[in-house]
Amino acid sequence: MPAYNEEKTIAKIILLTQKHVDQVLVCDDGSTDLTAEIAEKMGATVISHKENMGKGAALRTLFKKAIEEQADIIVTLDSDGQHDPTEIPKLIEPILAGKADITIGHRLQSKEMPLYRRIGNKLLTALLRKAAKAPVLDTQSGFRAYSRKALQAITIDIDTMAVDSHIIVEATRKGLRVKEVPVKAAYKGLKHSTLNPITHFYTVAAYLLKLIAGKKPITWLGVPGTILVAAGFLAGLRVVKIFIENNYQIAVGTALIAVMLIILGFMLLTTATILYAIRETLKTA
Repeated sequence: MPAYNEEKTIAKIILLTQKHVDQVLVCDDGSTDLTAEIAEKMGATVISHKENMGKGAALRTLFKKAIEEQADIIVTLDSDGQHDPTEIPKLIEPILAGKADITIGHRLQSKEMPLYRRIGNKLLTALLRKAAKAPVLDTQSGFRAYSRKALQAITIDIDTMAVDSHIIVEATRKGLRVKEVPVKAAYKGLKHSTLNPITHFYTVAAYLLKLIAGKKPITWLGVPGTILVAAGFLAGLRVVKIFIENNYQIAVGTALIAVMLIILGFMLLTTATILYAIRETLKTA
């Protein structure tokens, strides 16, 4: 369990989880409340970060500890009460049956999921499918089970909330079998994230768009960059026209827009060129 300031809920979640697992690991990610103390008193093994480093960093710490403990299967779940620990047996069943390396609890049947979360989840899932061609319904669910094979194969090298998407990308690249099972999810009255929904969405979307752009930099960056530069030059021509027709008066607003469009366009074109050169170099290396 990654945990940050979850003193109000973590005791109950640990207690329910202990009924279905051999050991509970908690990464206290720089909490400023009694999260770590409560988790220890409930019998969990607690690894603490001195400062808040992010969900990705917490999962990296937990994965490393689970490997050291020679775990056969690990289950990750939120410590805020969103996930129901009584569903752990259902989550690990495909791994025990040898049908999956990773199972994800998808929350699409949850009637409590707010509309804005449902829409954001669908948009991020669409982006992930574009980035990694992973046939996953709920890419943002943190309620998951991993086999030892998956645990050892996955490398977590990002610290942010984009880690759930990153893991799916890693799993797809390394040929791991991913299966989803429907689970319940609670939302009413719960604090779900240290980030607000907009920041969370932006963090994950930026990560996925970076992956997509890296695969086809000319299409995703070069073309938009060319369009922006062209639009900037057209706006610049309008500035010149106004300047000539209105006794040398400068349309300051239009001029600023023209400059911004051209600068942004050239930035995209430069980035596209660099990414394309790197990709081609890696192909021939």
